[in-house]
Formats: sequence, C-alpha cells, structure tokens
Amino acid sequence: MSGGLRPLIGGSLTRALRPLLRLVAGRADSGRRTARSAGRRRALSAGLVAATVLTTALSVWLGFEVHEQRAAEQRRQDVLAAARQSALNFTSLDYRHYERDSGNVLQGATGDFKKQFAAQTEELTKLVTGNKSVSEGQVLEAGIVRSDARSARVLVVADSKVTNTAVPEGEARTYRLQLDLVLEGGRWLTSDVEFVG
Repeated sequence: MSGGLRPLIGGSLTRALRPLLRLVAGRADSGRRTARSAGRRRALSAGLVAATVLTTALSVWLGFEVHEQRAAEQRRQDVLAAARQSALNFTSLDYRHYERDSGNVLQGATGDFKKQFAAQTEELTKLVTGNKSVSEGQVLEAGIVRSDARSARVLVVADSKVTNTAVPEGEARTYRLQLDLVLEGGRWLTSDVEFVG
C-alpha cells in the first residue's frame, strides 16, 4: 500500500496540486505586492502633499516679501517726491505771486515748521515785495538719510537763480537742505527745514 501511495503523492497528485499551489502562492505574492504597492502610493501621496504644502508656503512667503519690497519702494518714492516738491516750493518765490508761493510752502508743511513759516509770512511778504525778489529753484539731488513707516529725513541739494533790487542781473545760489517729513493723512509733509551748507 505504501508503494501504491508513493507514485500518487509524488506524481499525479503533486502535478494536480501544482496549479493550486501556484494560485495560492500567486495570491500570497499578489497580496504582498499589493501591500507594497499601496505603501508606495501612500508614501508618494504623502510626499506630494508635503511638496504642495512647502510650495504653497514658499509662494506665500515670496509674495509677502515682494509686496513688502514694493511697499517700501513706493514709500521711498513718495518721500523723495514730497521732499523735492517742498524744497522746490521753498526755493521758488516771486514777489509778484508771493501769496501763492508761500501758500504752496504751507500746503506741504506741518507742525512747528508750518507755524513758524505762517507767523513770518507778513514780514517775508514785505521783505520780498520791497526788494522785488524772485527766486527760481531747481532740485539737483535728493537722498533719504533715514526713514520708517511714519517719518523720514532727506537731504536735498538745490540751486536757485535769485534776482532782486541789489542784484538785478541775478545771482546763482546753491542750497543744501535737511528736511524732516512725517506722514499725515496719507501725505508726506515737511515738519522741519534746516540749511546744512
């Protein structure tokens, strides 16, 4: 009997079970492959999510930096434009239009500078009119010494041609002005002016 079983076990039964064993082994391998494949997909998904989050954060940060740089550059341009205009107003006075010219100075002024200039307007009007003074200003250079969101200090170099009763042919003058500006009501206004050379 044992001799009869050996061929059955070693021969046709094994051959008959071989496809079943392959199928079972294939399913087991397939299950392992599916698990590995699912693990890879999860790792890939996690990597993509991390990359997306990182890219989004980087884009937001870069956008913020660009916005800040643009805002700082715009503030710089606004400060320089206000300082140039203030210096031009201050160095351009004509006795025939002094009320208008002094008004231009006052429109760009604030604080103590505005009070002092307004207090001297009557005396300056007499002086300018009596001497028939005309000063035609021109801003040559302007540079910011320091600034923040609410205040700034600017150095301005300006030339003017001055004519009056003493020098009817005209005389060239160069001014170096230090202007302090403050942001009020969305406008940069001059709060102090000093001649520095």
